[in-house]
Amino acid sequence: MATFQKNIKRIGVFTSGGDAPGMNACVRAIVRTARARNIEVWGIEKGYAGMIENHIRPLEARDVANIIQRGGTILKTGRSAEFMKAEFRKIAAENLVANQIDALVCVGGDGSFHGAMALWREQQIPISGTPGTIDNDLFGTDLTIGFDTAVNTALEATDRIRDTANSHDRLFIVEVMGRNSGHIASYVGLSCGAEEVFTPEINTTVDKAVEKILSAEKKGKKSSIIITAEGQKPGRAYDLAEAIRKKTGLDAKVCILGHVQRGGSPTATDRIIAARMGSAAVDALLAGRCDIMIGIEKNEIVEVPFEMAIQRDKKSSLNYVKLSNLLAI
Repeated sequence: MATFQKNIKRIGVFTSGGDAPGMNACVRAIVRTARARNIEVWGIEKGYAGMIENHIRPLEARDVANIIQRGGTILKTGRSAEFMKAEFRKIAAENLVANQIDALVCVGGDGSFHGAMALWREQQIPISGTPGTIDNDLFGTDLTIGFDTAVNTALEATDRIRDTANSHDRLFIVEVMGRNSGHIASYVGLSCGAEEVFTPEINTTVDKAVEKILSAEKKGKKSSIIITAEGQKPGRAYDLAEAIRKKTGLDAKVCILGHVQRGGSPTATDRIIAARMGSAAVDALLAGRCDIMIGIEKNEIVEVPFEMAIQRDKKSSLNYVKLSNLLAI
């Protein structure tokens, strides 16, 4: 955490990285909290790319009306390879100064916070952040904006797949998002009653999964669901299906849920934490605190240094996977 002394009159807000349900609710909270404090807000479109290209415009309270229920982000988002270079961060900072923006709120994930930290340390632009990512992989917060919606979207789809698995006595492998994080997989696995869960953090082998499936069949179970996080690239489920086929002869059907998990109207949980985090991010800046992520721990707002949030590991819940395995008999 860092402190600064500046009379803030105008705050900029941007969404960055992968989109997450609830980002709009967070932008709404940022704009309206600032306006309630007599602070102007300007929106930066398309994340860091828009900062470099000077796509910056004023936002009034009415500009964020009726967006709390919308998925995606009205400010657009993206990833910027240029912003990884110091010379482009300097250009971005010059544009912010030219637009008389005194401080920033970043709504994004791990990569976005790396950029935010660099912008403060190199260019002394005060910045706070709210964790907008479906992966729930940032240290220092129990939940990230979009995670609850992604889990519920994946769960609804998996429940439908369970129906057809039961009808045909089949094995299905459902792949959820989570390149480096197994939070979605572990939550969905437990809540859908999966027979096995594969995550990047937990060393589950195909042999163990096969042993469990065959044991369940001997006990009379006719259908099974395996949940897997996508891993480093989508398509891990096909690799698992082929490995299981070679070992057992079972024809495992594959369903890759993909980006459907990013879209849709956010749940009440995501709307509420987005509102709380967005408002707190503004108030932290007005109190002279920056270089921080706003998180929620035990239902209380906390302020976590960017460096801690992005460098410390937040493992997916091993206990959730263990409980899922215990109940899948």
